[in-house]
Amino acid sequence: MKQTLRPKRDIAVLLATFMLAACSELNEANFSRLQVGMSFEEVRGILGQPAGCDEALGLRSCRWGEDNRWVKVAFVGGRVAVTAANNLR
Repeated sequence: MKQTLRPKRDIAVLLATFMLAACSELNEANFSRLQVGMSFEEVRGILGQPAGCDEALGLRSCRWGEDNRWVKVAFVGGRVAVTAANNLR
């Protein structure tokens, strides 16, 4: 049987796999590894690239995840000051 290429479906499967892999770092075990005083690079090494960050008045706030499942980390002077999480598995 000859196999036909389905580029749109293949790309969709690849993107879905990538998105699941990107979110796999969001779990209780990794959240518990975060400690006050860690650098942004250390946190990124544990959780991966953040979905987004905002900066104002020396405070950097970054978020990993989506609307209903996330980790938020506030950095002061480049170091973790506060962590929060919602709906981790």
